Amino acid sequence: MNELMKPLLDVIQGNERNYDYEKITKAFEYAAKMHEGQFRQSGEPYVSHPVAVATIVAELGLDTDSITAALLHDTVEDCADKTDLNTIANLFGKDVSMLVDGLTKIIQVQIADKEEAHIENIRKMLLAMNKDIRVIFIKLCDRLHNMRTLSAKKEDRQRAIALETMYIYAPLAHRLGMQRIKQELENLSLYYLDPIGYAEVEEAINKKYGISRDFLHDAKKELSDKLLENKINFSLKGRIKSVYSLYRKMYTFNRAFDEIYDFYAVRVIVETELECYTALGLVHEMFKSVPGRFKDYISTPKPNLYRSLHTTVIGKNGIPFEVQIRTREMHEEAEYGLAAHWKYKSGEKSGSNIDEKLRWIAQLLESDENTRDPDEFMRSFKTDIFHDETFVFTPKGDVISLPLGSTTIDFAYAIHSAVGNKMMGAKINGVIVPIDKVPQNGDIIEIITSQSSKGPSRDWLKIVKTGAARSKIRQWFKKEKRAENITLGKAEVEKEIKKIGKNFTDAEIEEVITTIAKRVGIQDADDFYNTIGFGGISLSRFIPKMKDEFEKIAAGDEPIIKTTEDEIKEVKLATKSNRLRSTGGIIIDGERGCQVKFAKCCNPLPGDKIVGFITRGFGVSVHKSDCPNVTLSRSEDNLSRWVKAEWDTPETQNAHSQQTYEAMIQIVVEDGIGVIASVSVALADMKVSITSINTQIQKDGTMLVHLAVGCKNTSHYESIVSKLRSLKSVVSVSRGFSH
Repeated sequence: MNELMKPLLDVIQGNERNYDYEKITKAFEYAAKMHEGQFRQSGEPYVSHPVAVATIVAELGLDTDSITAALLHDTVEDCADKTDLNTIANLFGKDVSMLVDGLTKIIQVQIADKEEAHIENIRKMLLAMNKDIRVIFIKLCDRLHNMRTLSAKKEDRQRAIALETMYIYAPLAHRLGMQRIKQELENLSLYYLDPIGYAEVEEAINKKYGISRDFLHDAKKELSDKLLENKINFSLKGRIKSVYSLYRKMYTFNRAFDEIYDFYAVRVIVETELECYTALGLVHEMFKSVPGRFKDYISTPKPNLYRSLHTTVIGKNGIPFEVQIRTREMHEEAEYGLAAHWKYKSGEKSGSNIDEKLRWIAQLLESDENTRDPDEFMRSFKTDIFHDETFVFTPKGDVISLPLGSTTIDFAYAIHSAVGNKMMGAKINGVIVPIDKVPQNGDIIEIITSQSSKGPSRDWLKIVKTGAARSKIRQWFKKEKRAENITLGKAEVEKEIKKIGKNFTDAEIEEVITTIAKRVGIQDADDFYNTIGFGGISLSRFIPKMKDEFEKIAAGDEPIIKTTEDEIKEVKLATKSNRLRSTGGIIIDGERGCQVKFAKCCNPLPGDKIVGFITRGFGVSVHKSDCPNVTLSRSEDNLSRWVKAEWDTPETQNAHSQQTYEAMIQIVVEDGIGVIASVSVALADMKVSITSINTQIQKDGTMLVHLAVGCKNTSHYESIVSKLRSLKSVVSVSRGFSH
């Protein structure tokens, strides 16, 4: 075990920081105890992983609590039977417990959809990041070690993990300015995603570097002599471009290997910002610069804090190379990003602008509050962390960074919600442009506003690029247009219901919509319609679920699903605890007051022999014992969901004597002329209400009439049938079933 700790202790001792060795050692011993008997797929003791993660965390220079949390990060998730967050808090403090919680996947909440569960874990990680940025530093170190040891996993898992790393964690590292970790994550991901492409690029690199191996050495020597001559304190670093960076330029941007000008780069690290520009002048004196290849990220830093001067020049033998010039502080930021801005002794962030640099996390979470759609959340997430930037200016000269492809509407909302909401038009470089115009780098944008503006258009939601702008537009509609939102949302829902091809009552529709709404934390149907209306959630997500629920109503119960005994007990308890009095007084397994509904397929009446089927979300569905669906649906997989059902005693039943039930009647008539009128008159005389009537001409020339009528019980039903049989032209009358 001491050998396992040695690399970590070596890094800690080399950092020359005031670490709490006792706390770190205690965390290691606790993690070893919790993970005892657990092994990685490589065969190593599992505790080797948290120790390796803690070592990478220490290499970043993070504090004692970060290293401690890294050692403990898998204990709560993988050893839930031995420990929990309260125990971690008691042993190591609340800060460590909070960090471990942020690193623990959501294991308490059961989410059926794996993709939604994955998104929930990302959402939780962002929430934890917003509280303490160290969570994502440790998470990136965790992912880096997993990628370094990915060869032990099966090929399908290798690809899945590499894909997630490429599209989630590498962009996150980039967004936080952690270039060293980002580049290693990208290279490792590419190795598993496209091993052939990786090998081809690596071979091309080795071939080119082999031919001109002395080039970097000579370029550094020339630069060194010039800088010494001008008495500038400096250090030089040479590098060749990474495999992934070259792969991306060659295969994504379709460039030939020889067209990549920054294959070689020399980094000049000086003491002051003034020396950066002095060194730049000296470089341009020595070498011919390539037009259009100069970038000043010092005066206009990237959103991830990156600051540096970049220029591409032509060296000996016509070989182009890039020169990057920065101060030591800028270099630390470029390598470690926000991690370089943390005072680990005090646990406080340094630099007044760090909170501003993290504002995108809060904006993304704020955007998420206005939409419950996981797909929308992921679109915003990827837009905010995985984009190229466009730098534009306000008329006052302030720099605004927008994702590439953003419009002037995005710019307006980046300034302030009030500017976007009152926007009437825009000018780019003094010229009026359409509001969906995409500005270019260096453009000066002026937003034209009006106090008489009626607010944003719903069409803007289809135009804007950023999640922040989309969220603010939705927020306005949510607040200002509730009635209109409900109308629009309801119309969308009704349009989908019509496609099902069956008629449903308003009560049935509300029941289904309310059930679906509650699944996503919305309390009632109107709030659901409102959320659909202002675009907070996409109805397309719910169409399959909605159709399923309506089909249940039409068929009388839900599809057969294999269900465990524990689930059956849980549903029975939930059904019995819901003391909604059932219409008609049904007794379920000897229990009165259970929540029931009468199956539409057979419409049971008091006096019929009945049976109950435990559904999910609607209590117990009551069928006639001879209902075709009962016969067809019984199987070994769901026998435990069928329960004994009976009508209540006559004494109790008297309380429901005025209750009517829907009964289906099928009438075959020889001559359809006047039959509807005669049926209506006969039923009106008996004070029987008709809830629906449909007719159908059959092949033999007779007419089939489907009737749904209000009926008290089987005796009442027989009297209705007897009356109808006495009518002229009636061939037969029978009990009907819904189709």
